[in-house]
Amino acid sequence: MARTPADHYATLGVPPGATTAEIKAAYRTLVKQHHPDAGGDQRTILALNAAWEVLRDGDRRRRYDHGAGLGSGAPQGRTRGAGAASDEELLGWLQQVYVPIDRLIGQVINPFPAQLRSLAADPYDDELMGSFCAFLDQSRLRMEKVEALYRSRACPAPARGFGLSLYHCLSQVQDALVELERYTMGYVDSYLHDGKEMLREARLRRSRLKEERRRVEL
Repeated sequence: MARTPADHYATLGVPPGATTAEIKAAYRTLVKQHHPDAGGDQRTILALNAAWEVLRDGDRRRRYDHGAGLGSGAPQGRTRGAGAASDEELLGWLQQVYVPIDRLIGQVINPFPAQLRSLAADPYDDELMGSFCAFLDQSRLRMEKVEALYRSRACPAPARGFGLSLYHCLSQVQDALVELERYTMGYVDSYLHDGKEMLREARLRRSRLKEERRRVEL
C-alpha cells in the first residue's frame, strides 16, 4: 500500500511544516521513550528511525514531500541476488562511518578522567580551568566531525538497530559536553555531576557497541 507524505511526520508527532530542530527534538524524545533498553517496542524504534533518516536530510525530505523517493528506505528483507551487495554495503558503512566515529569518540571520552582529576585539584585556578576549557573545545570539534560522519552515509537496513545505538552514544557525549561547559561558566556542581554521569553512560554504550558490532557482522 502506498504511503502518504504525512506518515513520517505522524510517526514523529510533528506537522509537515516542522523545522529540522523540532523534528530532531521529537525524534530524540520518542526514541528515549521507546528504546528497547527502556522496555520499548523494536518495531516502533525502526519506524522512528526510518522517519528520522528521511526528514533530517533536506533533499530527501523534499523528495518525500513531493511524493518521490517513498521507496527510498531500505527493504525489510533481502532478495537472493541482493545479499552480496547488502553485505558489501554493511561492511563499507562499518569501515567508513562506524570505525572513524568510534575512534573520535574514544579520543573524547578516554582522556576525560585525567582531565577531571587535574581540574579537581583546584577548579578555581585559572590555568587549570583554561586547560580544561581548551580540552572541551577540542572535544566539541571532534564531535562535529562525528556528527558529519554519521550524516554522511545512511545506515544499511541490517544494521539499523546498531546505527540507532551509535546515535545514542554520540548524543550522550554531546549532552555531556554541554553540561560540563555549563559547569565551567558557573561552577554549579550538579552540571559537573550530570556531565560525568553522561560520560560514564557513553563509555558503557561504546563498550556495548563493540560487542554489538560483532553480531552485526555475522
